[in-house]
Amino acid sequence: MLRLFVVIALLLFSFCSANDYTKLNKANTLLKSKNKSDQFRAYNDYKDLYLRSIMAEDSRLRLHALKGIVESGEKLRIDVSEYESELASAQRKQTEATQKQQALSHAKESKQIKLKSSLTLQRFDWKDSKLILKFNDKLSLKQIKYFTLIEPKKESFRYVFDIEGAQIVESPTLNKDSIDEIKISQFTPSTLRIVFENSQKLEISYKVELSRLIITIDENDIVTQKMTGSYYQNPPKKTNRDKTVVIDAGHGGKDPGAIGAKRVQEKKVVFAIAKEVYAILKARGYRVYMTRDRDTFVKLTERTQMANEKSADIFVSIHANSVAGKSAEKACGVESYFLSPSRSERASAVAEKENSADISDMNMFVKENFLNFLNHRKIIASNKLAIDIQKSMLASLRKEYGDVADGGVREGPFWVLVGAQMPAVLVEVGFLSHPTEGKRLSDERYQKRISLGIANGIERYFINN
Repeated sequence: MLRLFVVIALLLFSFCSANDYTKLNKANTLLKSKNKSDQFRAYNDYKDLYLRSIMAEDSRLRLHALKGIVESGEKLRIDVSEYESELASAQRKQTEATQKQQALSHAKESKQIKLKSSLTLQRFDWKDSKLILKFNDKLSLKQIKYFTLIEPKKESFRYVFDIEGAQIVESPTLNKDSIDEIKISQFTPSTLRIVFENSQKLEISYKVELSRLIITIDENDIVTQKMTGSYYQNPPKKTNRDKTVVIDAGHGGKDPGAIGAKRVQEKKVVFAIAKEVYAILKARGYRVYMTRDRDTFVKLTERTQMANEKSADIFVSIHANSVAGKSAEKACGVESYFLSPSRSERASAVAEKENSADISDMNMFVKENFLNFLNHRKIIASNKLAIDIQKSMLASLRKEYGDVADGGVREGPFWVLVGAQMPAVLVEVGFLSHPTEGKRLSDERYQKRISLGIANGIERYFINN
Protein backbone atom coordinates (compact mmCIF):
# COMPACT_ATOMS: atom_id res chain seq x y z
CA MET A 1 0.00 0.00 0.00
CA LEU A 2 2.79 2.39 0.95
CA ARG A 3 4.64 1.57 -2.27
CA LEU A 4 1.50 2.35 -4.30
CA PHE A 5 1.15 5.71 -2.52
CA VAL A 6 4.76 6.61 -3.28
CA VAL A 7 4.31 5.74 -6.97
CA ILE A 8 1.12 7.86 -7.20
CA ALA A 9 2.87 10.78 -5.43
CA LEU A 10 5.80 10.60 -7.85
CA LEU A 11 3.46 10.54 -10.85
CA LEU A 12 1.53 13.54 -9.51
CA PHE A 13 4.77 15.46 -8.85
CA SER A 14 6.00 14.69 -12.38
CA PHE A 15 2.66 15.87 -13.84
CA CYS A 16 2.70 19.06 -11.74
CA SER A 17 6.29 19.75 -12.76
CA ALA A 18 5.38 19.46 -16.45
CA ASN A 19 2.36 21.72 -15.89
CA ASP A 20 4.55 24.28 -14.13
CA TYR A 21 6.79 24.68 -17.18
CA THR A 22 3.74 24.87 -19.45
CA LYS A 23 2.44 27.65 -17.20
CA LEU A 24 5.87 29.33 -17.34
CA ASN A 25 5.80 29.36 -21.16
CA LYS A 26 2.28 30.84 -21.06
CA ALA A 27 3.43 33.57 -18.61
CA ASN A 28 6.40 34.38 -20.86
CA THR A 29 3.99 34.86 -23.79
CA LEU A 30 1.64 37.06 -21.73
CA LEU A 31 4.56 39.23 -20.62
CA LYS A 32 5.38 40.11 -24.23
CA SER A 33 1.89 41.51 -24.68
CA LYS A 34 1.41 45.30 -24.59
CA ASN A 35 -1.89 44.76 -22.76
CA LYS A 36 -1.56 45.67 -19.05
CA SER A 37 -4.07 42.98 -18.03
CA ASP A 38 -1.93 40.31 -19.72
CA GLN A 39 1.17 41.67 -17.98
CA PHE A 40 -0.58 41.53 -14.59
CA ARG A 41 -1.66 37.93 -15.30
CA ALA A 42 1.95 37.07 -16.15
CA TYR A 43 3.13 38.73 -12.91
CA ASN A 44 0.64 36.69 -10.83
CA ASP A 45 1.57 33.46 -12.66
CA TYR A 46 5.26 34.06 -11.99
CA LYS A 47 4.57 34.59 -8.27
CA ASP A 48 2.53 31.36 -8.17
CA LEU A 49 5.32 29.47 -9.94
CA TYR A 50 7.83 30.94 -7.49
CA LEU A 51 5.92 29.46 -4.54
CA ARG A 52 5.54 26.12 -6.33
CA SER A 53 9.28 26.02 -7.09
CA ILE A 54 10.04 26.40 -3.38
CA MET A 55 7.62 23.58 -2.49
CA ALA A 56 9.07 21.34 -5.21
CA GLU A 57 12.68 22.40 -4.48
CA ASP A 58 13.06 23.14 -8.19
CA SER A 59 15.92 25.64 -8.41
CA ARG A 60 15.63 25.96 -12.20
CA LEU A 61 11.94 26.88 -12.03
CA ARG A 62 12.66 29.25 -9.13
CA LEU A 63 15.25 31.12 -11.21
CA HIS A 64 12.87 31.46 -14.18
CA ALA A 65 10.03 32.59 -11.88
CA LEU A 66 12.23 35.22 -10.19
CA LYS A 67 13.34 36.58 -13.56
CA GLY A 68 9.70 36.81 -14.61
CA ILE A 69 8.64 38.56 -11.40
CA VAL A 70 11.40 41.16 -11.74
CA GLU A 71 10.81 41.80 -15.46
CA SER A 72 7.00 42.03 -15.14
CA GLY A 73 7.32 44.09 -11.94
CA GLU A 74 9.54 46.61 -13.74
CA LYS A 75 7.02 46.88 -16.59
CA LEU A 76 4.15 47.42 -14.17
CA ARG A 77 6.24 49.67 -11.88
CA ILE A 78 5.70 47.36 -8.89
CA ASP A 79 8.31 47.32 -6.12
CA VAL A 80 10.13 44.00 -6.64
CA SER A 81 13.38 44.95 -4.89
CA GLU A 82 13.26 41.90 -2.57
CA TYR A 83 12.87 39.56 -5.54
CA GLU A 84 15.71 41.38 -7.34
CA SER A 85 18.02 40.69 -4.38
CA GLU A 86 17.00 37.03 -4.32
CA LEU A 87 17.47 36.77 -8.09
CA ALA A 88 20.96 38.30 -7.88
CA SER A 89 21.88 35.79 -5.18
CA ALA A 90 20.49 32.87 -7.21
CA GLN A 91 22.34 34.00 -10.36
CA ARG A 92 25.55 34.38 -8.38
CA LYS A 93 25.23 30.82 -7.05
CA GLN A 94 24.50 29.55 -10.55
CA THR A 95 27.60 31.34 -11.89
CA GLU A 96 29.74 29.89 -9.09
CA ALA A 97 28.40 26.41 -9.83
CA THR A 98 29.15 26.87 -13.54
CA GLN A 99 32.67 28.09 -12.77
CA LYS A 100 33.24 25.10 -10.49
CA GLN A 101 31.98 22.72 -13.16
CA GLN A 102 34.18 24.37 -15.79
CA ALA A 103 37.19 24.18 -13.48
CA LEU A 104 36.59 20.47 -12.89
CA SER A 105 36.14 19.94 -16.62
CA HIS A 106 39.35 21.85 -17.39
CA ALA A 107 41.25 19.89 -14.77
CA LYS A 108 40.03 16.62 -16.24
CA GLU A 109 40.90 17.65 -19.79
CA SER A 110 44.31 18.99 -18.80
CA LYS A 111 45.29 15.55 -17.54
CA GLN A 112 44.63 14.19 -21.01
CA ILE A 113 46.95 16.71 -22.69
CA LYS A 114 50.48 15.44 -23.12
CA LEU A 115 52.80 18.38 -23.25
CA LYS A 116 56.28 18.10 -24.72
CA SER A 117 57.61 20.78 -22.38
CA SER A 118 56.46 23.56 -20.06
CA LEU A 119 55.76 26.77 -21.94
CA THR A 120 56.92 30.16 -20.72
CA LEU A 121 55.44 33.47 -21.84
CA GLN A 122 58.36 35.48 -23.17
CA ARG A 123 56.71 38.71 -24.30
CA PHE A 124 53.48 40.31 -25.53
CA ASP A 125 52.70 43.12 -27.97
CA TRP A 126 49.64 45.06 -29.13
CA LYS A 127 49.31 45.42 -32.89
CA ASP A 128 46.21 47.54 -33.52
CA SER A 129 43.35 45.45 -32.12
CA LYS A 130 45.43 42.27 -31.76
CA LEU A 131 47.17 41.10 -28.57
CA ILE A 132 50.09 38.85 -29.57
CA LEU A 133 51.57 36.60 -26.87
CA LYS A 134 54.90 34.92 -27.69
CA PHE A 135 55.92 31.70 -25.91
CA ASN A 136 59.26 29.88 -25.86
CA ASP A 137 57.92 26.83 -27.71
CA LYS A 138 55.19 25.69 -30.07
CA LEU A 139 51.63 26.08 -28.76
CA SER A 140 48.70 23.70 -29.39
CA LEU A 141 45.04 24.75 -29.74
CA LYS A 142 44.18 21.91 -27.34
CA GLN A 143 46.01 23.81 -24.62
CA ILE A 144 43.70 26.85 -24.97
CA LYS A 145 40.47 26.85 -22.96
CA TYR A 146 38.26 29.89 -23.65
CA PHE A 147 35.02 30.74 -21.83
CA THR A 148 32.92 33.77 -20.87
CA LEU A 149 31.23 34.97 -17.66
CA ILE A 150 28.55 37.49 -18.61
CA GLU A 151 26.06 39.39 -16.43
CA PRO A 152 24.43 42.04 -18.71
CA LYS A 153 22.20 43.50 -15.96
CA LYS A 154 25.29 44.24 -13.85
CA GLU A 155 27.14 45.42 -16.97
CA SER A 156 29.84 42.86 -16.26
CA PHE A 157 31.48 41.00 -19.16
CA ARG A 158 34.48 38.73 -18.56
CA TYR A 159 36.34 36.79 -21.25
CA VAL A 160 38.74 34.16 -19.92
CA PHE A 161 41.64 32.31 -21.58
CA ASP A 162 43.28 29.40 -19.70
CA ILE A 163 46.53 28.16 -21.26
CA GLU A 164 47.42 24.71 -19.93
CA GLY A 165 51.08 23.88 -19.36
CA ALA A 166 52.14 27.52 -19.50
CA GLN A 167 53.74 29.84 -16.96
CA ILE A 168 55.02 33.37 -16.48
CA VAL A 169 57.97 34.65 -14.47
CA GLU A 170 55.97 37.65 -13.17
CA SER A 171 52.51 39.10 -13.93
CA PRO A 172 52.83 41.90 -16.52
CA THR A 173 50.46 44.85 -16.79
CA LEU A 174 48.31 44.87 -19.93
CA ASN A 175 46.44 48.06 -20.84
CA LYS A 176 44.18 49.14 -23.67
CA ASP A 177 42.13 52.36 -23.65
CA SER A 178 38.95 50.75 -24.96
CA ILE A 179 38.90 47.91 -22.37
CA ASP A 180 38.28 48.41 -18.65
CA GLU A 181 40.82 45.89 -17.38
CA ILE A 182 43.07 43.08 -18.65
CA LYS A 183 44.65 40.66 -16.15
CA ILE A 184 47.25 37.98 -16.67
CA SER A 185 48.32 35.65 -13.86
CA GLN A 186 49.44 32.16 -12.89
CA PHE A 187 46.02 30.64 -12.12
CA THR A 188 47.45 27.24 -11.11
CA PRO A 189 51.04 25.97 -11.17
CA SER A 190 50.39 24.66 -14.69
CA THR A 191 47.78 27.15 -16.00
CA LEU A 192 48.29 30.67 -17.25
CA ARG A 193 45.08 32.77 -17.17
CA ILE A 194 44.23 35.91 -19.17
CA VAL A 195 41.01 37.81 -18.33
CA PHE A 196 39.44 40.68 -20.28
CA GLU A 197 36.91 42.62 -18.16
CA ASN A 198 34.60 45.27 -19.57
CA SER A 199 31.32 47.03 -18.78
CA GLN A 200 30.14 46.40 -22.34
CA LYS A 201 30.12 43.36 -24.60
CA LEU A 202 33.29 42.59 -26.58
CA GLU A 203 33.71 40.59 -29.79
CA ILE A 204 36.77 38.35 -29.26
CA SER A 205 38.40 35.73 -31.48
CA TYR A 206 41.75 33.93 -31.28
CA LYS A 207 44.13 31.69 -33.18
CA VAL A 208 47.47 29.92 -32.68
CA GLU A 209 50.46 30.41 -34.99
CA LEU A 210 53.39 28.21 -33.94
CA SER A 211 54.59 29.73 -30.63
CA ARG A 212 52.18 32.69 -30.73
CA LEU A 213 48.66 33.12 -29.37
CA ILE A 214 46.88 35.96 -31.23
CA ILE A 215 43.76 37.41 -29.57
CA THR A 216 41.71 39.84 -31.68
CA ILE A 217 39.31 42.41 -30.18
CA ASP A 218 36.70 43.87 -32.55
CA GLU A 219 36.89 47.50 -31.45
CA ASN A 220 34.09 48.66 -33.74
CA ASP A 221 31.55 47.52 -31.12
CA ILE A 222 33.30 49.03 -28.10
CA VAL A 223 32.30 52.37 -26.63
CA THR A 224 35.63 54.15 -26.59
CA GLN A 225 35.48 56.74 -23.83
CA LYS A 226 38.91 58.33 -23.72
CA MET A 227 39.30 61.39 -21.55
CA THR A 228 40.84 63.47 -24.33
CA GLY A 229 39.54 66.22 -26.56
CA SER A 230 38.45 63.62 -29.16
CA TYR A 231 36.14 61.76 -26.78
CA TYR A 232 33.21 63.97 -27.85
CA GLN A 233 33.12 62.13 -31.18
CA ASN A 234 32.92 58.63 -29.68
CA PRO A 235 29.20 57.84 -29.20
CA PRO A 236 27.99 54.29 -28.31
CA LYS A 237 26.49 53.49 -31.74
CA LYS A 238 25.41 55.20 -34.91
CA THR A 239 21.86 56.51 -34.67
CA ASN A 240 19.58 59.15 -36.13
CA ARG A 241 20.82 62.42 -34.61
CA ASP A 242 18.12 64.62 -36.13
CA LYS A 243 16.91 65.24 -32.56
CA THR A 244 16.53 68.23 -30.27
CA VAL A 245 17.69 68.07 -26.66
CA VAL A 246 17.23 70.71 -23.95
CA ILE A 247 19.68 70.55 -21.04
CA ASP A 248 18.69 72.35 -17.84
CA ALA A 249 21.35 73.32 -15.30
CA GLY A 250 19.43 73.45 -12.03
CA HIS A 251 19.13 76.60 -9.87
CA GLY A 252 21.28 79.65 -10.75
CA GLY A 253 21.54 83.35 -9.93
CA LYS A 254 19.90 84.19 -6.58
CA ASP A 255 19.22 80.46 -6.01
CA PRO A 256 22.52 78.64 -5.22
CA GLY A 257 20.84 75.26 -4.68
CA ALA A 258 22.45 72.82 -2.27
CA ILE A 259 25.59 73.86 -0.41
CA GLY A 260 28.32 71.26 0.12
CA ALA A 261 31.58 71.03 2.01
CA LYS A 262 33.82 74.10 1.67
CA ARG A 263 30.72 76.07 0.60
CA VAL A 264 30.59 74.48 -2.86
CA GLN A 265 27.38 75.59 -4.59
CA GLU A 266 25.15 73.22 -6.52
CA LYS A 267 24.41 75.82 -9.22
CA LYS A 268 28.12 75.99 -10.20
CA VAL A 269 28.74 72.23 -10.25
CA VAL A 270 25.66 71.40 -12.32
CA PHE A 271 26.31 74.25 -14.75
CA ALA A 272 29.80 72.87 -15.47
CA ILE A 273 28.34 69.40 -16.10
CA ALA A 274 25.46 70.74 -18.22
CA LYS A 275 27.91 72.68 -20.42
CA GLU A 276 29.95 69.51 -20.94
CA VAL A 277 26.86 67.45 -21.87
CA TYR A 278 25.88 70.24 -24.28
CA ALA A 279 29.35 70.15 -25.92
CA ILE A 280 29.36 66.35 -26.32
CA LEU A 281 25.89 66.14 -27.87
CA LYS A 282 26.55 69.17 -30.09
CA ALA A 283 29.75 67.55 -31.40
CA ARG A 284 27.80 64.37 -32.17
CA GLY A 285 25.36 66.28 -34.36
CA TYR A 286 22.33 66.90 -32.14
CA ARG A 287 20.45 70.19 -31.83
CA VAL A 288 21.10 71.18 -28.22
CA TYR A 289 19.90 74.09 -26.10
CA MET A 290 20.57 75.11 -22.49
CA THR A 291 17.92 76.75 -20.31
CA ARG A 292 20.62 79.04 -18.93
CA ASP A 293 24.06 79.81 -20.41
CA ARG A 294 25.32 81.80 -17.43
CA ASP A 295 24.76 82.23 -13.68
CA THR A 296 21.22 83.57 -13.81
CA PHE A 297 17.90 82.66 -12.19
CA VAL A 298 15.26 81.03 -14.43
CA LYS A 299 11.74 80.23 -13.21
CA LEU A 300 10.80 76.56 -13.14
CA THR A 301 7.95 76.91 -15.65
CA GLU A 302 10.16 78.87 -18.06
CA ARG A 303 12.58 75.95 -18.29
CA THR A 304 10.05 73.46 -19.67
CA GLN A 305 8.36 76.24 -21.64
CA MET A 306 11.63 76.72 -23.53
CA ALA A 307 11.80 72.97 -24.23
CA ASN A 308 8.25 73.06 -25.60
CA GLU A 309 9.00 76.08 -27.78
CA LYS A 310 12.06 74.34 -29.22
CA SER A 311 9.95 71.19 -29.90
CA ALA A 312 12.52 69.23 -27.92
CA ASP A 313 12.56 65.43 -28.11
CA ILE A 314 13.76 65.17 -24.52
CA PHE A 315 14.37 67.45 -21.52
CA VAL A 316 17.09 66.69 -18.92
CA SER A 317 17.44 68.73 -15.72
CA ILE A 318 20.76 68.33 -13.87
CA HIS A 319 21.01 68.74 -10.09
CA ALA A 320 23.22 67.75 -7.13
CA ASN A 321 22.07 66.53 -3.73
CA SER A 322 23.03 67.35 -0.14
CA VAL A 323 22.03 66.25 3.36
CA ALA A 324 22.90 67.67 6.75
CA GLY A 325 24.15 66.17 10.01
CA LYS A 326 25.34 62.61 10.56
CA SER A 327 23.73 61.41 7.33
CA ALA A 328 26.24 63.45 5.31
CA GLU A 329 28.94 60.77 5.59
CA LYS A 330 26.60 58.00 4.42
CA ALA A 331 24.35 59.54 1.77
CA CYS A 332 25.98 59.19 -1.66
CA GLY A 333 25.37 58.00 -5.21
CA VAL A 334 23.85 59.08 -8.51
CA GLU A 335 20.07 59.00 -9.03
CA SER A 336 17.64 59.61 -11.88
CA TYR A 337 14.04 60.76 -11.40
CA PHE A 338 10.98 61.07 -13.63
CA LEU A 339 7.69 62.87 -13.00
CA SER A 340 4.91 60.65 -11.66
CA PRO A 341 2.03 60.73 -9.14
CA SER A 342 3.78 57.89 -7.26
CA ARG A 343 6.43 58.87 -4.76
CA SER A 344 8.62 57.31 -2.13
CA GLU A 345 9.66 59.02 1.09
CA ARG A 346 13.12 59.61 -0.38
CA ALA A 347 11.78 60.97 -3.68
CA SER A 348 9.44 63.32 -1.84
CA ALA A 349 12.31 64.66 0.29
CA VAL A 350 14.48 65.31 -2.78
CA ALA A 351 11.56 66.85 -4.67
CA GLU A 352 10.74 69.19 -1.78
CA LYS A 353 14.30 70.54 -1.84
CA GLU A 354 14.39 71.00 -5.64
CA ASN A 355 10.85 72.46 -5.75
CA SER A 356 11.64 75.11 -3.14
CA ALA A 357 13.44 77.21 -5.77
CA ASP A 358 10.26 78.84 -7.02
CA ILE A 359 7.16 78.56 -4.82
CA SER A 360 5.15 80.98 -6.97
CA ASP A 361 5.42 78.69 -9.98
CA MET A 362 4.22 75.70 -8.01
CA ASN A 363 1.12 77.60 -6.96
CA MET A 364 0.10 77.72 -10.62
CA PHE A 365 -0.80 74.06 -10.44
CA VAL A 366 -3.43 72.28 -8.45
CA LYS A 367 -0.81 69.75 -7.49
CA GLU A 368 -2.63 66.50 -6.87
CA ASN A 369 -5.14 66.94 -9.69
CA PHE A 370 -2.41 67.82 -12.15
CA LEU A 371 -0.31 64.78 -11.27
CA ASN A 372 -3.30 62.47 -11.53
CA PHE A 373 -3.91 63.59 -15.11
CA LEU A 374 -0.35 63.13 -16.32
CA ASN A 375 0.04 61.48 -19.71
CA HIS A 376 0.66 57.79 -18.99
CA ARG A 377 2.63 57.26 -22.21
CA LYS A 378 4.96 60.14 -21.36
CA ILE A 379 5.55 58.67 -17.89
CA ILE A 380 6.65 55.37 -19.44
CA ALA A 381 8.94 57.13 -21.95
CA SER A 382 10.45 59.28 -19.16
CA ASN A 383 11.02 56.14 -17.08
CA LYS A 384 12.92 54.55 -19.99
CA LEU A 385 15.01 57.70 -20.46
CA ALA A 386 15.85 57.77 -16.74
CA ILE A 387 16.91 54.09 -16.84
CA ASP A 388 19.19 54.64 -19.86
CA ILE A 389 20.84 57.72 -18.32
CA GLN A 390 21.31 56.00 -14.94
CA LYS A 391 22.95 52.93 -16.51
CA SER A 392 25.25 55.02 -18.69
CA MET A 393 26.31 57.35 -15.86
CA LEU A 394 27.30 54.36 -13.72
CA ALA A 395 29.13 52.65 -16.61
CA SER A 396 31.12 55.80 -17.38
CA LEU A 397 31.97 56.69 -13.76
CA ARG A 398 32.90 53.13 -12.73
CA LYS A 399 35.58 52.97 -15.40
CA GLU A 400 37.67 55.14 -13.05
CA TYR A 401 35.70 55.32 -9.80
CA GLY A 402 34.67 51.78 -8.91
CA ASP A 403 33.00 52.71 -5.63
CA VAL A 404 30.31 54.99 -7.09
CA ALA A 405 26.95 54.08 -5.54
CA ASP A 406 23.82 53.40 -7.59
CA GLY A 407 20.95 55.44 -6.13
CA GLY A 408 18.57 53.95 -8.70
CA VAL A 409 15.74 55.26 -10.83
CA ARG A 410 12.87 56.82 -8.87
CA GLU A 411 9.62 58.66 -9.49
CA GLY A 412 8.38 61.80 -7.79
CA PRO A 413 6.65 65.20 -8.06
CA PHE A 414 9.41 67.41 -9.49
CA TRP A 415 7.93 70.73 -10.61
CA VAL A 416 10.80 71.58 -12.95
CA LEU A 417 9.50 68.68 -15.09
CA VAL A 418 5.86 69.78 -14.96
CA GLY A 419 4.55 71.07 -18.28
CA ALA A 420 7.17 69.32 -20.42
CA GLN A 421 5.46 67.91 -23.52
CA MET A 422 8.26 65.40 -24.09
CA PRO A 423 10.03 62.68 -22.01
CA ALA A 424 11.71 64.54 -19.13
CA VAL A 425 14.01 63.48 -16.30
CA LEU A 426 15.85 65.05 -13.38
CA VAL A 427 19.35 63.74 -12.68
CA GLU A 428 20.99 64.00 -9.25
CA VAL A 429 24.71 63.70 -10.02
CA GLY A 430 25.75 63.00 -6.42
CA PHE A 431 25.89 64.40 -2.89
CA LEU A 432 27.88 67.59 -2.33
CA SER A 433 27.68 66.87 1.40
CA HIS A 434 29.54 63.53 1.16
CA PRO A 435 33.28 63.82 2.03
CA THR A 436 34.49 61.91 -1.05
CA GLU A 437 31.72 62.52 -3.54
CA GLY A 438 31.55 66.24 -2.76
CA LYS A 439 35.25 66.60 -3.53
CA ARG A 440 34.90 64.63 -6.77
CA LEU A 441 31.97 66.72 -7.99
CA SER A 442 34.23 69.79 -8.00
CA ASP A 443 36.88 67.92 -9.99
CA GLU A 444 36.89 68.56 -13.75
CA ARG A 445 37.85 64.97 -14.62
CA TYR A 446 34.95 63.57 -12.60
CA GLN A 447 32.59 66.11 -14.17
CA LYS A 448 33.68 64.99 -17.64
CA ARG A 449 33.08 61.35 -16.72
CA ILE A 450 29.54 61.96 -15.50
CA SER A 451 28.80 64.28 -18.45
CA LEU A 452 29.88 61.57 -20.86
CA GLY A 453 27.60 59.11 -19.06
CA ILE A 454 24.59 61.44 -19.35
CA ALA A 455 25.29 62.05 -23.06
CA ASN A 456 25.67 58.32 -23.74
CA GLY A 457 22.44 57.64 -21.84
CA ILE A 458 20.57 60.13 -24.02
CA GLU A 459 22.01 58.48 -27.13
CA ARG A 460 21.15 55.03 -25.78
CA TYR A 461 17.54 56.18 -25.30
CA PHE A 462 17.29 57.35 -28.90
CA ILE A 463 18.79 54.05 -30.14
CA ASN A 464 16.36 51.95 -28.06
CA ASN A 465 13.31 54.06 -28.93
